[in-house]
Amino acid sequence: MRHKKPHSTSRNIENSRHYHIKKKRIVKKESFMTKLKNWSISILLAAGMLWGLQCYSASSLKFAQVSDVHFFTGETNTTFKLTAESSKLLDDAIEQINTTPNISFVMFTGDQIDKAFEKELSAFLPHAEKLKMPWYFAFGNHDTMLDGYLTPLTYMELVKKHNPNFIYDKPYYSFVPQKGYKAIVLDTIIRDRLTSNGQISKEQLNWLDNEIKNSPKDVILIFMHVPIVEPYSSPGHRLLNANEVEEVLNKYKNPIAVFQGHYHGAMIKQKDNIVYISTPALVSYPNAFRIINITNGKNKVTLDIQMKETGLKNLQKLAKLMVFASSVYTGDEDDQNAVITIKKKR
Repeated sequence: MRHKKPHSTSRNIENSRHYHIKKKRIVKKESFMTKLKNWSISILLAAGMLWGLQCYSASSLKFAQVSDVHFFTGETNTTFKLTAESSKLLDDAIEQINTTPNISFVMFTGDQIDKAFEKELSAFLPHAEKLKMPWYFAFGNHDTMLDGYLTPLTYMELVKKHNPNFIYDKPYYSFVPQKGYKAIVLDTIIRDRLTSNGQISKEQLNWLDNEIKNSPKDVILIFMHVPIVEPYSSPGHRLLNANEVEEVLNKYKNPIAVFQGHYHGAMIKQKDNIVYISTPALVSYPNAFRIINITNGKNKVTLDIQMKETGLKNLQKLAKLMVFASSVYTGDEDDQNAVITIKKKR
């Protein structure tokens, strides 16, 4: 008689139980690992998309333009310039700029000094040194002297001693303040005769042409003293070959912003993909400068252009009494503050 083996069945049941438990654990483990893997992939994809959007999204550049400071160590004002108060007005503008967040650089667009003497420039520079960000300049017709000691070379060498960011040997130059932007500083001063008119040499026009040609994807920022487009008519102050300069600029599809001085008046004028911005004199009514914030997007560039007046309101009132028609210098409301959009051309 055969004996039954009861333990065999129970052992099989037990083995089966262990197998299913182990399988459930494996399934759970695989499920957890799958979820973890999917979750990690999602995070990486999201991070990649965010990074891509950041690279793809708009970049911003903020800077200040100060024009026609006409710094003077003397104690007399002229018929329409508060030259005796120029140091106070300059310090007020510098304080405002220093307390404005995210300013990348400051550009002085000519006539930093009123009299072309080394002592005047030497007196101006310690004030400019108070700026907490890099600063640059374009030459004005008051900055150098015809056949005098303060030549452009002497001027630039003196600036270098007070400004480590100024490293240039020519009165026109370019730099990259931030990726996607090129700043171009032009020299508009005629130095072979005494005149308030301006002109840009053929050599410099060719250089300008190449600078823009070599930066096809950049927003171009041009800084100069004598304007290409006048805020008001003044035959004795205009740029004599303005048409030639416009011909160069009109060749290109880049968004271009041109920042001008000299006329002591405000103007904002758009011509297709080019915006011309004239800034008032700091030393004359309305005693103002500009803060510009540029947003560079995929299909467009937006310029937020603001005019900032001096906080020294007693001096501003005095300056207003010294001009015949204040609206000539302030322009219309749209010449003072504006948001301008330039659509990118393909």
